[in-house]
Amino acid sequence: MLINEVSKLTKLTKKAIEYYTLQGLISPSILDNGYREYSSQDIDTLNKISVLRKLDISTEEIRCILNDSTNSALQAVSVKKELDYQRDMMKKSILQKLSEGKPYEEVSAELQAVEQGKTITDKLLDAFPGYYGRFICMHFARFLNEPIQSETQQSAYESILLFLDNVSALDIPKDLEDYLIEGTSHIGTKQISEMLKSTKKSYENPDGFLASNKEVLDQYLEFKQSDGYKNSSACKLMELMNKFKSSNGYNDTFIPAMKKLSTAYTEYYRQMEIANEKLLAQYPEIEKL
Repeated sequence: MLINEVSKLTKLTKKAIEYYTLQGLISPSILDNGYREYSSQDIDTLNKISVLRKLDISTEEIRCILNDSTNSALQAVSVKKELDYQRDMMKKSILQKLSEGKPYEEVSAELQAVEQGKTITDKLLDAFPGYYGRFICMHFARFLNEPIQSETQQSAYESILLFLDNVSALDIPKDLEDYLIEGTSHIGTKQISEMLKSTKKSYENPDGFLASNKEVLDQYLEFKQSDGYKNSSACKLMELMNKFKSSNGYNDTFIPAMKKLSTAYTEYYRQMEIANEKLLAQYPEIEKL
């Protein structure tokens, strides 16, 4: 069908359709008279584009989404939108402080922290694609709203950017990638946030967590020791992740720099170490797994 009919069906202007065509988001055939003929698939794609644009998703992001059959790109955009919303709330708070008479120079450091946090989370999402990237991006985002006030923090910030710019891509074999996609396709920003909240409760009150989850932990430990787990895709994926962290500087460069950059992350890390010590005291066999 020709562009006039396409415009009526999709409720898009002809200029918009021509723009998406020139951007390569759709590829209509060319008739002998030079007119473009749009297929039913082009119509379907244009309807998707229309929805995504109304959600304020950029053309480049739409290109990635349309070329991705796993929904991973769409989920990554969802994480970015969630973090953008959180940053907008921080900016709203800063604006309120200005309206109440706080000097511009006093809120400047807060605003800079918001922008620096965005830079790191964007790079995290690029460096670690897929579910793993979305999870660690949202995990670290909550520790990145502190203004940089010392040379040590500035050096740590620069180390993090350098690490993320040069980290090797996480190479996951096709069978494990399929397993990861299938197992995490239903996990969005809401579910990740809930997991992070649950983790926060466990390390803030490790004794209570261990006491109330003893049966679950016993079952989990038994499963981890079984041949079924050791031969599973979940085990292979975990081993791959651990190897990736230990070999590319994640443990030796990124984590120490995060501890220097953020006092909140330093406290979180300290609490996690205490929680792990109590877990190992109750389940010493975990160290052998």
